[in-house]
Amino acid sequence: MSATTPRKLDTIWYTRCNIPTPLGISAQLGLYQEEFAGDGITIKSLQESDNPAEQDSHFEHTLPHSFRLGGAVPAIWARAKGQDTRVIGISWIDEYQAILALPESGIRSAKDLKGRKLGLPKRQGRDDSVDVARASALRGLLVALETAGLGHGDAEWVDVPSRRAERDSSDIAAPDTSVRRRRSHSYTAVAHALVKGEVDAIYVKDVRGAETAHLLGARVVTDLGFHPDPWVHVNNSTPRPLTINAATLKDHPDLVRRFLKRIAEVDSWARRNPEEAVKQIARETNWTESWVTFAYGNAVHESLGVDLQEKSVKGLTLFKDFLFQWGFIRQDFNIQDWIDPQPLRSLHSEAAGNRQVA
Repeated sequence: MSATTPRKLDTIWYTRCNIPTPLGISAQLGLYQEEFAGDGITIKSLQESDNPAEQDSHFEHTLPHSFRLGGAVPAIWARAKGQDTRVIGISWIDEYQAILALPESGIRSAKDLKGRKLGLPKRQGRDDSVDVARASALRGLLVALETAGLGHGDAEWVDVPSRRAERDSSDIAAPDTSVRRRRSHSYTAVAHALVKGEVDAIYVKDVRGAETAHLLGARVVTDLGFHPDPWVHVNNSTPRPLTINAATLKDHPDLVRRFLKRIAEVDSWARRNPEEAVKQIARETNWTESWVTFAYGNAVHESLGVDLQEKSVKGLTLFKDFLFQWGFIRQDFNIQDWIDPQPLRSLHSEAAGNRQVA
């Protein structure tokens, strides 16, 4: 083997957040194992690892040959730190996002947030990573204020200490042998602060946020996730970049294309099988089917694709600019330079060729 010949790839890693993603659904359906069964390549989920160094790759993207599809904050933060990754697709799935207040607060709309105490989670005990919850809450609360013509200076900001969610001693083993980790609830600290009157309003999202709203009997002050202006939706999980190590893309472009193809196939499968798609999302996230449709809508099965369309790229750019403006990343970069459209373009060309042959 010459010095310029890439070494044979023997392991592919993948990781996703505890949210609906076509990457996770493809894993549930066994498509990666099926695709690479004859290649002698081991497919590993980061969620199954007990190695802290490997687990950190979910935020740092340090493992070689690893695909990640999930919240945008860690992916952008890792890229801004110099991690050489590429975006090869973007997933846009609208979800429940809301600003909550208790009924007795008198807060009924975003304009009533003026002069009120807004809760910002602040992670304790770790300074070497980005605070995803804080970034998400700040973005959501600021956007809510902006919908009423208000800004950062029109409210009082209160830090709510919270620790990074840790694993419970009991894991959940799914029938397909994947393991989903139990973690402390995302909104425990801010919910306590709201109930105790330490803050007047908080930001929540997805099923966990909807559960919090129902448990507290809280009022939805602003519906961000399904607001008529799509740019109001933009936050950590909308849109979500699919990233891969640049070295893997350079040395093994065909393997990247094949992995991406299996992710992309989930879109058409879900559209043909809407009920089964919701069942798979429920298995993937450990949420009930009714909560999935409540938080993501009855048409969630129509949102499981990946693309690089203008809307998706613009949304990712808006969110990156927010993170830089508010100091969550220290180094700015160009989103277009981060994107490599070739793998998705080759899939589209292959599909077009197959249609012509047919």
